[in-house]
Amino acid sequence: MATRWKDIVKKKAQEFILANLRMIGGVVVVGAGVYLGLNLVINRGHHPTEEALFFGVLCNLLLGLGLNGLLGEYLEKRYKDWRSEDETHFEEWKGVRRIWNQRLLIAEAAAFIAAFWYLTYLTNGGAWMNWQYYTNYASGYILIISALIQYLVCRAAFERFWLKKLQEVMDASVELNRKRVEEALEIERKSLEKMSRSDQLRVDLITNVSHDLKTPLTSMVGYIELIKKEELSDVVRDYTGVISDRAEKLKEMINSLFNLAKASSGNVELHMERFEVNRLIEQIFADMDDRIKASGLTFVTNLTEEDTELVSDNSYFYRICQNLVENALKYSAKGTRVFVKTFIKPTGELGIADIPAPSGGRETAAGEATEQTAGRRGRLLCLQITNTSGYPMDFTKEDIIERFARGDKARSGEGNGLGLAIVSTYAKALGGEFDIQIDCDQFKACLTFPADSSSALQ
Repeated sequence: MATRWKDIVKKKAQEFILANLRMIGGVVVVGAGVYLGLNLVINRGHHPTEEALFFGVLCNLLLGLGLNGLLGEYLEKRYKDWRSEDETHFEEWKGVRRIWNQRLLIAEAAAFIAAFWYLTYLTNGGAWMNWQYYTNYASGYILIISALIQYLVCRAAFERFWLKKLQEVMDASVELNRKRVEEALEIERKSLEKMSRSDQLRVDLITNVSHDLKTPLTSMVGYIELIKKEELSDVVRDYTGVISDRAEKLKEMINSLFNLAKASSGNVELHMERFEVNRLIEQIFADMDDRIKASGLTFVTNLTEEDTELVSDNSYFYRICQNLVENALKYSAKGTRVFVKTFIKPTGELGIADIPAPSGGRETAAGEATEQTAGRRGRLLCLQITNTSGYPMDFTKEDIIERFARGDKARSGEGNGLGLAIVSTYAKALGGEFDIQIDCDQFKACLTFPADSSSALQ
């Protein structure tokens, strides 16, 4: 039993020595340095200056090596489990560093005061040895210098440890930020994938439902027209007229839904051609002349005399402008004026790079047109339609461009909430920009397209 106990003690002692070998070595070296220093002080009367300097250098060398290793090992063991878990760790690191610096300054002050007191003691009679006055003050000067040297050694050991810990803190912060960025990117990626799938499902649903509704609706419209040709009473004829109007509006809404879903999915076949925007607007006014006259509104046109030639899809651009005019007809205050303006402005006011490229099935033709358009980088063709609203505009431009959003929230007008959404979607598909400006009751719709009068389609 005693032998086993001795073996356990021996094993524990060996483990302790191996685990603390550096600290034990530091203690031994520091002890040797302290012994030399004490010998120099106690036997100051027996050491000439040269010998005192030798012992002083050797003392400082041993103390420096020992304190450097001892402090480094102690700090490593004291803070070995110190790990950065969050951004507050750096502040904690600065606080601990400040405390240790204060302790080091206190220790240095105490050592320097003791050394200075010793030198004062020597100069005031402490050098009297063996009833003889001894005038060698070397040990006093060496102690003052030693206090300064050992302070610098300890300070260097502390700074080396703190720099190492600072690097660990910075590495941990970088790793923590990297993980957070990766998590954020992963969340964003999943969110985009989910949003993309949701958008695609919504587009597919609208497309399929719109397509499935067309056939029975067309049949209903046909039968309504046949009923109109029959002998009907005035009341029934009025009812039939109402049903016919509603069916036409429903047909128009279904077609708008189908076209909007098609454009939103990017499945747009563009037929790029050259046309004059001013002439297209005049054509729209001619086609809608009856509705404009019946609206009681006054349309004031201010079409630029500059070249308004544009390379784009004529039918889609026609639909964009037509929707904007219809929007003004539906929501303008009665008896007001609607201003239609075209003008050219330099690309410096709106960078070509900010205008998206046309999308759709005919990517080659659209891409070539866009590439050649961007090559001019000189002009932007702008169309503005300004009207006075017939109702309070308590919405933002982001709200009104949303699908099915209507400025007339009471739904007393003819709109279905798709007009401006179609305009925005089609404009982006054609490589242009659509914007809205609201000022009190003034509603301004702005279209901007890169103009091109070069031979883009040759």
